[in-house]
Amino acid sequence: MTQFDDTVMLHAQGLSKHFVLHNQGGVKIDVFEKVEFTARQGECVILAGPSGSGKSTLLRSLYANYKPQAGSIYVRHGEAWVDLCAARPFQIMEVRRDTLGYVSQFLRVIPRVATLDLVSEPLIGQGLTEEAARKRAETILTRLRIPEALWSLPPSTFSGGEQQRVNIAMTFVQDYPILLLDEPTASLDKDNRETVIALINEAKGRGAAIIGIFHDAEVRAAVGTRSYDVTEARQAA
Repeated sequence: MTQFDDTVMLHAQGLSKHFVLHNQGGVKIDVFEKVEFTARQGECVILAGPSGSGKSTLLRSLYANYKPQAGSIYVRHGEAWVDLCAARPFQIMEVRRDTLGYVSQFLRVIPRVATLDLVSEPLIGQGLTEEAARKRAETILTRLRIPEALWSLPPSTFSGGEQQRVNIAMTFVQDYPILLLDEPTASLDKDNRETVIALINEAKGRGAAIIGIFHDAEVRAAVGTRSYDVTEARQAA
């Protein structure tokens, strides 16, 4: 494995991904080829490229939701390095629990579980007392303007913007060393968008490595450190 300096938190090396549409006669769709970039502590790498260029697929691959056909995804997990492309399922779950946070565009939670429980549960799993976890969950929910009257309700009944803020709360309630963000400010109003920008910059300030997709130019300018164009990797290949 390539040796990395102490600031590197994630390194994608030679990633290639395609899909085969078996119900369409085995048509092969190439998504990206030989993607290679590094994310370091305290920076936010913006994934760039037009719609359909593979940005969301790449982000899901970095979270091990998709498995690339080639390449490696090295993640600094505590004092060790884990290649998510070769890791066993239990290793991936450990990395997701302690190291790798992910905000998707969609809310996927267990039905009928109260919002406060959804946000506090991961902290309890990390060893916090129930009281400490709930207090921290209350703080992030308040900051994201989720009314206290909704905390005891499952978020499946919430508006799109409220659900997105619950998504954000479930990730930002923890101090993940690495964050993957897929359009976290989509469907948010100006005040909540500014709150999320502040949360992202605070995470950068404590040394988190962030990789994100942001279609809003103002958000990109406010949080981005540099960009990586997914289409350039395909053209170079």
